[in-house]
Amino acid sequence: MKVSGISLAILVCAIMLVPGVSAQNVDNSAGFSITPAGDLNLPGTASPRTVGTITQGQTDWYSTVVTSGTSSLTMDLNWGYAPDSLTLTILSPDATYGPYNDLSDGTTNGRITLMASQTGGLSPGTWKFKVYGETVLGSQSYNFVTY
Repeated sequence: MKVSGISLAILVCAIMLVPGVSAQNVDNSAGFSITPAGDLNLPGTASPRTVGTITQGQTDWYSTVVTSGTSSLTMDLNWGYAPDSLTLTILSPDATYGPYNDLSDGTTNGRITLMASQTGGLSPGTWKFKVYGETVLGSQSYNFVTY
């Protein structure tokens, strides 16, 4: 099969029109956004760091209470071994976001760092986090922290 120059040009234009997943804004609706948090140096106000171990197909759950007036919440899931794949799903009191994988923050490095923010404040209440062992050879240790 021979591809003509016009067909190739149409294909290239079509590919460029397809929206890609932006590492700058992973999820955005009604003033709410989840964006990459970048390299983190955890502040003294971080919740206690949770250390866990997960296997393929296993799910671990965590939660934190978000108080009224809180404008942002940062999540850091760090397992440090890119060949294994973990996902993070965020369940706010009024919506579910994700699952997010290693590339969702723009870097494949065995770490998912995201920040949820909303104009006027995040939904107060208990936020839950689902850590899932999507592809894990043996078992994989990890740290999870929110702040």
